[in-house]
Amino acid sequence: MTAITLQPPTSRRAALAALSAHLLVALIALVGIGGATRVMEAGLACPDWPLCYGSLLPGRQMNLQVFLEWFHRLDAFVVGVGLLVLTGASWWWRRELPRAVPPLAAASVVLVAVQGGLGALTVTLLLPFQVVTAHLLTALLLVVLLSICTQVLLEPAQPIPTQPDRLWPWLIGVVLLLALGQCLLGGLMATQWAAGRCVSSGEACSWLLAHRLGARPAAVLVLLSAALAFWRRPADRLLAALAAAVVISQVALGVFSLRLTLAVPAVTVAHQIGAALLVAVLAALFGRSLLPRSNPELSHG
Repeated sequence: MTAITLQPPTSRRAALAALSAHLLVALIALVGIGGATRVMEAGLACPDWPLCYGSLLPGRQMNLQVFLEWFHRLDAFVVGVGLLVLTGASWWWRRELPRAVPPLAAASVVLVAVQGGLGALTVTLLLPFQVVTAHLLTALLLVVLLSICTQVLLEPAQPIPTQPDRLWPWLIGVVLLLALGQCLLGGLMATQWAAGRCVSSGEACSWLLAHRLGARPAAVLVLLSAALAFWRRPADRLLAALAAAVVISQVALGVFSLRLTLAVPAVTVAHQIGAALLVAVLAALFGRSLLPRSNPELSHG
């Protein structure tokens, strides 16, 4: 894999890094709000699109379900506008930024347009599980792009860079893909209400079983990768520790949600937010793996 070229930090770069980081947080929140919308069966609380009951702010129809669906759309709109600003600014100031930033920002705008189209289809087609799952997967891919973009913008230029590890980007990239695959299984299970159907009537248990079986190797690989990063990549220790903590909490939340027979929506929503956060952390590790590291011996010699 090709290393990402670093350039000296600037005030504009710092501003774009802050914008990218805020958009990443908003995207993770958006995934959580989407999960709450699904759990509360509010996906069709606004029967039209893009407005809600024909207005920007439904007043008389407002209740918890309508609010969740309306706020989900509002957050998506804000993220979309922010990504347009990030993309426009990154191309305008491209000579002051790492070369990877403008294409990453442009790709995120394309994905957010796809995301908006899928959001419209979820309403107009009355929540088909394939479209709802694709909607979630696209959101997670956006999380990946923005997490990498944020790390590239935040990383300071190294005084004496060395070539990045050749094997580490492939390893963490595979772990990231496995985590996305596990999220896809979880999305397919959730959008078909498979867990609830399995617990209540013994139906659709194959989806739940597949999700549980996939969780074990994915969790082990995340923990092993985190341990390796903690040992061999001191600059990545905070992200490695966060990845380990999130995956452990994800396993615990998954177990709790089943033991509680999915009766506590907050646990289910927290599980989905944890999935988005784990993807963001793994993507950050992947982005950092493509950056050259400084050589301490040469810098002090």
